[in-house]
Amino acid sequence: MKATICTPQQVPDLLPQALAGRAVLAPVGENAPQTLAMLQPEVPLAEPDAAVVVATSGSSGQPKGVVLSRAALLAAAESSQQRLGPMSWTCVLPTGYVAGLMVLVRAHVAGQPVHFASPDLSDLSGPASAPGPKAISIVPTQLFRAMDHPEVLRAMARYDAILLGGAAVDPDLLARARGHGLNLITTYGMSETCGGCVWDGEPLPGVTVDLGPSAEPVEAPSGRIHLHGDMVFSGYRLAPELTAATLQGRTVRTNDRGEWRDGRLHVLGRFDDVVISGGVNVDLAAVQRAVDAVEPDSGVVLALPDREWGSRVVLASTSAHDLQWWRTALADRLGRAALPRQLVAIDVVPRTSSGKIDRQSLLGELLDEKD
Repeated sequence: MKATICTPQQVPDLLPQALAGRAVLAPVGENAPQTLAMLQPEVPLAEPDAAVVVATSGSSGQPKGVVLSRAALLAAAESSQQRLGPMSWTCVLPTGYVAGLMVLVRAHVAGQPVHFASPDLSDLSGPASAPGPKAISIVPTQLFRAMDHPEVLRAMARYDAILLGGAAVDPDLLARARGHGLNLITTYGMSETCGGCVWDGEPLPGVTVDLGPSAEPVEAPSGRIHLHGDMVFSGYRLAPELTAATLQGRTVRTNDRGEWRDGRLHVLGRFDDVVISGGVNVDLAAVQRAVDAVEPDSGVVLALPDREWGSRVVLASTSAHDLQWWRTALADRLGRAALPRQLVAIDVVPRTSSGKIDRQSLLGELLDEKD
């Protein structure tokens, strides 16, 4: 079967056909020429039971086509329903990506309606007043911006469950939001697992988390996160070598580092977040967390090649503070090698439409300027 190219806006109407096995949807939104070149819609899909091909956000590289089967989508939705019970859902995320798509699938499985609202959450009062149990899925950027709008927080407090995923969330922001009565559930997952499959550090029913090679104990202290279950993807579109490197049976071998604390999974960052600067390993994810703790949503931590240091830690920031101010502010949180050695001024923190920091585009701009 060939993929049906559609816009994200068409996904809600076409999804029932895909879940019934009568179509394979390939939503194309931003970066349409690049996405179409990757999809090659004229080539039939080889993966059995394929239902949707979603493009990754491309925040850490070139977009990939993730083939999700009907069985995987339904398994993911059913496992979340086992945790929450049947809910009506509000969609405020792009349906061309997995987070918004799964809102539609969960509602379909529950036999409940989907209410659509603006991504800025300004019109939540109507959906939040709907009768019965209600759920919504958002990203940390939306939560951060909502904190300045009491009327939005009041509407969000009416939801029985608020899934928060797509990127790391600042613990202080999480605590403040919960203090406003928001029933937040942090989620971890990816397009390759039909979205979040670990909620508040606990795997959903039918999901297994392993750290490191399969020969290691299930709760090894720390290591590479492996996610196993019926919710995993079928493969990358027309990329068998990449698929083989990531997918082993029903297990997704992620590039994320994690550890168990009190029986809950904590995601530490990506393996490619660790760089060597002056002969010292620097965890860029830890530097990013420190920056966010000082001034949330004000900067992006990167590493650029450096003749002297090997890798130079760079902070691209929207704040008016100079480099010395940042180094002083971060000194109590980071080792000397991890402190930024360069400050770059930016107007806004670049993000993908799914809410993740778009480091790849910013890194490309900085490398182009260097050349």
